[in-house]
Amino acid sequence: MTTSHLVGLDVDGTILTHEGELREAVREAVHATAAAGHHVVISTGRSVLGTLPVLADLGIDNGYAVCSNGAVTIALDPAHPSGYEILEAVTFDPRPALELLRGAWSDAVVAVEDLGVGFKVSAPFPDRLEGVVTVVPWEELMADPVTRVTFHSPTGTSEDFTKLAERIGLHGVNYAVGFSAWLDINPEGVSKGSALEQIRRRLDVQPMHTVTVGDQRNDVEMLTWAARGVAMGNAPDEVKAIAKEVAADVYSDGLAQVLRTLPGVGPSHQELIAP
Repeated sequence: MTTSHLVGLDVDGTILTHEGELREAVREAVHATAAAGHHVVISTGRSVLGTLPVLADLGIDNGYAVCSNGAVTIALDPAHPSGYEILEAVTFDPRPALELLRGAWSDAVVAVEDLGVGFKVSAPFPDRLEGVVTVVPWEELMADPVTRVTFHSPTGTSEDFTKLAERIGLHGVNYAVGFSAWLDINPEGVSKGSALEQIRRRLDVQPMHTVTVGDQRNDVEMLTWAARGVAMGNAPDEVKAIAKEVAADVYSDGLAQVLRTLPGVGPSHQELIAP
């Protein structure tokens, strides 16, 4: 009998390529992992609305998913009108962080998540936001508690934003800089790792049977939380440094190779017939 593991998987750069492609080897490996009795939990910086299409492509319609970098946890339910229910949404007052960020980068735009609807933004945003995107006055961005603030610049780099966050001194929040000039701010103490711990307890999975795979700075907490935290080969060096293992990159189906090592999953059909 296979011991069930909790398998937390990042989406962009881990399940999907940077172009948004779900490679067939990865799809098959995720299916095989779930079929072996493991709990596959998507753990992403995407909003709920951005996560649902990935779950559908993977054929996952039950269990749990972590969204918005851990601020939102959903339970999947095919009988529910929306296909899910929100188990937890952790919010914070965005005003202190937004006041620090205002004017800190000349061409930056800011978005706050409007849970289940989309985003409110300070100006037209790049096309990476899901749902209804509404341009609002700056004061409206700070009016209500939110699950996440996103700060983006088309001219900056991830190194620029790391220095910016250090310079302005973001306190009382949890933040992560993306692979481009993309800064996500969440409630203090909230991360993919903290949300996965709550799910682990719900599922009664032993800590030694936890596996996570990710490729970015917002994956650091879940990689250190898991008994087996695996960084993708395309991850930044500082992410690889904290991981317990480093896989092949996303274009070499690194995630599929990791999943095939789990109990009861085994090699793919293609691997069995390969010369």
